[in-house]
Amino acid sequence: MFQAVGHIFRLAHASFVMAREGVFSNVDAGMLPPPARAPLALAKLIARRTTGGTGSRLTRAMARLGPSYVKLGQFLATRPDIVGMNSARELEALQDRMPAFPRDEAVKVIERSFDKKLAEIYSTFSEPVAAASIAQVHKATVSDGDGTREVAVKVLRPGIERRFARDLSDMFFAARLAERWSTEAQRLRFIGIVETLARTVRMEMDFRLEAAAASEFGENVAADRDFRVPNVDWNLTAKDVLTLEWIDGVPLSDIAALERGGFDREKLGRIVIQSFLTHAVRDGLFHADMHQGNLFVDREGRLVAVDFGIMGRLGPKERRFLAEILFGFITRNYQRVAEVHFEAGYVPSSQRVADFAQAIRAIGEPIHSRKADEISMAKLLTLLFEITALFEMKTRTELVMLQKTMVVVEGVARSLDPRLDMWKTAEPVIGEWIKEKLGPAGIIQEAGRGVANLGKIAFQLPDLLDRAEAVARRISDEHFIFDSERAQKQAPPAGETWKWLAPWAIAALLAVALMLR
Repeated sequence: MFQAVGHIFRLAHASFVMAREGVFSNVDAGMLPPPARAPLALAKLIARRTTGGTGSRLTRAMARLGPSYVKLGQFLATRPDIVGMNSARELEALQDRMPAFPRDEAVKVIERSFDKKLAEIYSTFSEPVAAASIAQVHKATVSDGDGTREVAVKVLRPGIERRFARDLSDMFFAARLAERWSTEAQRLRFIGIVETLARTVRMEMDFRLEAAAASEFGENVAADRDFRVPNVDWNLTAKDVLTLEWIDGVPLSDIAALERGGFDREKLGRIVIQSFLTHAVRDGLFHADMHQGNLFVDREGRLVAVDFGIMGRLGPKERRFLAEILFGFITRNYQRVAEVHFEAGYVPSSQRVADFAQAIRAIGEPIHSRKADEISMAKLLTLLFEITALFEMKTRTELVMLQKTMVVVEGVARSLDPRLDMWKTAEPVIGEWIKEKLGPAGIIQEAGRGVANLGKIAFQLPDLLDRAEAVARRISDEHFIFDSERAQKQAPPAGETWKWLAPWAIAALLAVALMLR
């Protein structure tokens, strides 16, 4: 009970900040259930007069609420079905930048992690060169048998784990309430969104996992001519400290420096798109934070990625899904795009493939009627997910990060080459994967895997039969009968009290916060 009160107070404070920034000012009360209309009226009453759309107001509110909400805002940028298209575009600009903490505190973290003095670890150690919500980066040098080399040292922000744990607990509380009240919230999987955010943040705050991701990513791209990853110094990496090869290169955010360096911007734009698609479809592991600040060009003209705290993974089914829907749109085979959704189990079998194909055509044809430099794959995915509500398709949390990254990557590529033809750029990568995996050779490989899986099942069959017999015997002995319908009728409605109490409680807390302000 006390924990719930704490959640409500903190969420009330977050609601108050959002209300003050005018986030709810354009919300139509008629679209909300009656219990939520009074809190909305209060939110509009206390909103300050500001300029800018709802998205810019939401961006300001997230920045005021701190690092956890900045991360949440970045996730919401991938969900126009929740915040609206305009707000999603505004949230794309939400940058994960925070004030640096003192160098002395970073030194304490390093010395505690390695149980050594700083001078025994690094020959030199600079002031912070970059700072974000979870960590900051210092430039250092290391002396060893091979001489002196420059490294980048990432240090965890002190106290950040406790702050994120508290805020994520509040978000889980709010998501659970929302799914109790609303079938739409269940379809959008609010809890799944927070789970994805929590899992990502947990992995981001253990730099050993980031080092492992960088190492695996580096192995995947080792043979790629146009893309590389800095090496990990495992001897100088711990949970709170990560040491990587220092990258001397030009950031993609500095267009003037790229021009001075004579780099081919059109080629770089193609490399950005094709590298991302290759990593996602070929490897199933992609950099999920590919903004300009995390991408550099080295002296050889290769693209170099840094910051591997957020990585995305796609299983075989998701990789095939992505490749086939993109290839289907490229070739205008909307029937196949629809069939892939049903084959993957993303659309309920109660829906009709022909109807879904018709809806997909409504998305694809206007895009193909535009000029090459106006086509957006990111917008395509956004529109595709928009129509899912009509066909009872639940949000696929494993695709949320893919969509987010596609938006960012496309923005980076367009900044380098505004006339970039997305379809023409993507077709070699997607077409080659389709040919390799779904052609004759791919079918043979898939059949081989199927035979291997059948062999595993056959090997395990005696044990499975023994277990089934034991379960059947126990059920028979206990005469256990379960009437699910009767149990559902007898069970009290979940969250019925919260359904009416929570909106009024939050509204009251908002009023108190306003008076105390």
